[in-house]
Amino acid sequence: MQTPLVPKHRLTVVEECKPKRRTKPREVRPFAPLFKALSDETRLEILALIAEAKGPLCVCEIEAHFDLSQPTISHHLKLLRKVGVLSTERRGTWMYYSLEPAALERLGQFASLLG
Repeated sequence: MQTPLVPKHRLTVVEECKPKRRTKPREVRPFAPLFKALSDETRLEILALIAEAKGPLCVCEIEAHFDLSQPTISHHLKLLRKVGVLSTERRGTWMYYSLEPAALERLGQFASLLG
């Protein structure tokens, strides 16, 4: 018969575990729409595609990269524009998308809230 494993010693809590500084909900709440938009795999891939291009990318090039319908790609692009991650420029009948530098600054601001 096997005896149950019993710890040889028990851990005692010397002091209560408290964070030194708490992040207030109002400080992080403005970042929720940004992270919600970035939580989709297709949108992250769109961002990576545009970043790799190192300049504005035509919507036709973005659509050609995916096996998704044009309305679906347009929806993803609209959400990324809405949260300020992408900017657009019309050239004739085509829209060109580029990364918005302020979005990287916002991510840096969020990182500074974490510590």
